[in-house]
Amino acid sequence: MTSKEPLLRIEDVVKKFGEIFALDHCSFSIEAGTITGLIGPNGAGKTTLFNLITGVLAPDQGRIYLRGEEITGKKPYQIARMGVGRTYQIIRVFPRMTLLENLMVVGRGKEGKAQERAMDLLRLVRLADKKNEYASDLSFGQQKLLSLAQVLMLDAELVLLDEPAAGINPTLQNELMGLIHQLNREGKTFIIVEHDMNVIMGHCQNAIALNYGQKIAEGSCSEIQQDETLLEHYFGR
Repeated sequence: MTSKEPLLRIEDVVKKFGEIFALDHCSFSIEAGTITGLIGPNGAGKTTLFNLITGVLAPDQGRIYLRGEEITGKKPYQIARMGVGRTYQIIRVFPRMTLLENLMVVGRGKEGKAQERAMDLLRLVRLADKKNEYASDLSFGQQKLLSLAQVLMLDAELVLLDEPAAGINPTLQNELMGLIHQLNREGKTFIIVEHDMNVIMGHCQNAIALNYGQKIAEGSCSEIQQDETLLEHYFGR
């Protein structure tokens, strides 16, 4: 990746389901070391975009680049190995495994080093004291922290978070967002899908707004708040 090449580049991406455009000629780029909010109403194409970036779906048209290398059409495991990680709106931890096992199962490398890495991450998300407890015994918010630790276990450079703050209490929400800022300072890049605009405006540097699969606004969060097109489509005013 050259100094001028963005970490992620989306070029004229189209994805249709039947006759419905989930993404309609969508283009944007993400610079390394940033936290970007991805906003829009339900059905705007946000989750579909995450599915395309991670290789779960293939675009009907357009190209996706990571560090200047095209990843369009690559398998999810290939993209994960290139440093892209993702959490889901519906948590995907293994409920009948311990917290330590949840991280070990997604880890790579020698077992001893993987276990050391797993414990470091459990300490990072403040769950180390529960390492031998089942994931099903955690609160919803704690499961979200465990899910983030799973992504970090893969040493992801680009982390896609699908509604990380939804459904958790303010204390855990602040803890989670503080952790995201810490990881961002250490060099990780985040794209966050979130319906809570206070989370987006309070924690993201930039935002991209989608509506019916089209990008309708992009810029700094302060610019986004003043965008008339966004105010009309997203806020209905």
